[in-house]
Amino acid sequence: MPNPLTTWFRWSRIALGLALLDPGAFAAATNNPAPSFSQAATADTNNPALVAWQQAFGASHEQRMKWWRDARFGMFIHWGVYAVPAGAWNGTNVTRSGAEWIMNRGKISMADYQKVPAQFNPVKFNAEAWVSIAKNAGMKYIVITAKHHDGFAMFHSQASTFNIYDATPFKRDPLKELADACAQAGIKLGFYYSQAQDWNHPGGAASGGHWDPAQDGDMDKFIATVDIPQVKELLSNYGKVAVIWWDTPTGMTSERAEKLLPLLNLQPGIISNNRLDSKKLTGDFGTPENKIPTNALASDWETCMTMNRTWGYRAYDHEWKSTETLVRNLVDIASKGGNFLLNVGPTSEGLIPEPSIEGLKEMGDWMKVNGVAIYGTMQSPLPVPPAWGRVTQKGEILYLHVFDWPADGRLLVPGLRNEVVSAAVLADGSKLKSFSTAAGVVVEVPMTAPGKFSSTLVLKIKGAPAVQ
Repeated sequence: MPNPLTTWFRWSRIALGLALLDPGAFAAATNNPAPSFSQAATADTNNPALVAWQQAFGASHEQRMKWWRDARFGMFIHWGVYAVPAGAWNGTNVTRSGAEWIMNRGKISMADYQKVPAQFNPVKFNAEAWVSIAKNAGMKYIVITAKHHDGFAMFHSQASTFNIYDATPFKRDPLKELADACAQAGIKLGFYYSQAQDWNHPGGAASGGHWDPAQDGDMDKFIATVDIPQVKELLSNYGKVAVIWWDTPTGMTSERAEKLLPLLNLQPGIISNNRLDSKKLTGDFGTPENKIPTNALASDWETCMTMNRTWGYRAYDHEWKSTETLVRNLVDIASKGGNFLLNVGPTSEGLIPEPSIEGLKEMGDWMKVNGVAIYGTMQSPLPVPPAWGRVTQKGEILYLHVFDWPADGRLLVPGLRNEVVSAAVLADGSKLKSFSTAAGVVVEVPMTAPGKFSSTLVLKIKGAPAVQ
């Protein structure tokens, strides 16, 4: 059996070289799934966390990532005690960064912030309702903030009383209820955990440095007494955990990151993002935030994005993205081989804001018709996105996602050289005519777009895509 580390170095050179030449060339040139995020990273033989990651998890990457690549669409949930101030402190709106950063941006002392949980009683929280919203939107997995940078645990932790069960009148464990609801509905569950920044436990890191002397302490002791036991609780007490989503690795040296890696063995099959260590070398997938790469990347990736302008609930933020924008973002991401993790920020009462619910319902209506052109698809074989929309692929089928319907009734798939076996409208199965030209394949389409936001055509071709 080949040495996994030797195999990784070989893949790393291939992936990095191809990525420099053409970000989309890796999959096309090898006809293989993308490597892990760390496989595509620059080799660093002196990085203990990276070496440990590859030895423990490199060989299982392909198998662990299969469901995730098929899923394409998930729900991010930023929910915590910061929903109580909802973006304002002492009558002043704190607009810098998301509402979940209010303690940091408002320079609130630990003593003052630790009074907030007494006002946190989300009695309207209903795990089944949240999961139903995600499932009806076409989402296949959920990632929720188990602990954000403010150090407040949204589960019943034995490692710190600064948690929703011990520090609030709620006296329930919402993560346990959510885990049960996800298992019942067939939705995979993941946990976001802020392993480095923690503004309410001495020794935790803070972006920009500590502002309260009570925050000072030994970071290694913090990792040993808070991080390790809490991550162990999350990976031991909530059934199957599909994803661990680390964040902002301020001060998270390779040696510190390496201390957390063995805990992942508590959940065989779990996947991890690339934000555990400060160099972002370990993990299964990359994490562009609130942006979509211009081209496909050489490794697995997931765009996380807000529906308005903030992650956590901010009462005065009403700048909601249109459903058309969200649907087209999903299509764009899938066409580049990525996943879309779309965020909701519930209120302190435990309710997902109505504009989020409405937008997700409309996305779900679109996915009921077009989901087959998203789930389990590969990135577009076209080197440049067509002017009219995007393309996804599944074997010898190309899905043409048309944003701008052609006024002349002719849709050109530029550069495509394959023989077309059949062409049809996905929504109703109606057959379409097509023919080849020097510029590519032309599909004759109805004069009116059959769908809202994005219309999908199904092009069955002969053989693997051949594009000039």
